[in-house]
Amino acid sequence: MAQVIIKSYQDFENYLGKELGVSDYLEITQEQVNQFADATLDHQWIHTDPERAKVESPFKTTIAHGYLTVSLLKHFWDDVVEVQNTKAIINYGIDKFKFGEYVAVGDKVRVRVWLHGLNDLRGITKLQLKVRMEIENKKKPAYEGLITFLYHFN
Repeated sequence: MAQVIIKSYQDFENYLGKELGVSDYLEITQEQVNQFADATLDHQWIHTDPERAKVESPFKTTIAHGYLTVSLLKHFWDDVVEVQNTKAIINYGIDKFKFGEYVAVGDKVRVRVWLHGLNDLRGITKLQLKVRMEIENKKKPAYEGLITFLYHFN
């Protein structure tokens, strides 16, 4: 269940410059990685061949695609914030993303979210979030960056 409920631009204003919350952990599975490989046509063995990865990979295991971890942002965002009273939500941009640590199959990850920027574009809410994906029991984050959504409230 989401930690924060938002119903309007004005509700978002209360969080500008603040942490909105932290999602629950999600375990990355080999099945997820394989399905992502099928969807993106990226079947590099470092992601999809556990036996070869044990021997040849510097990580000694298969790892998630970096873009798989990014694609989970909407899931984690919904875990932190429930935005109500909308007629449309549009992905608008990804900025200043840096991958800092690999995510191995079996790792548990979560996302910490801050409201970095907020603009009213003639009735459309432009929301820029700072996000950091944390890996359980690792010091370095999987990534950090900015994502932007457009919210069309009713």
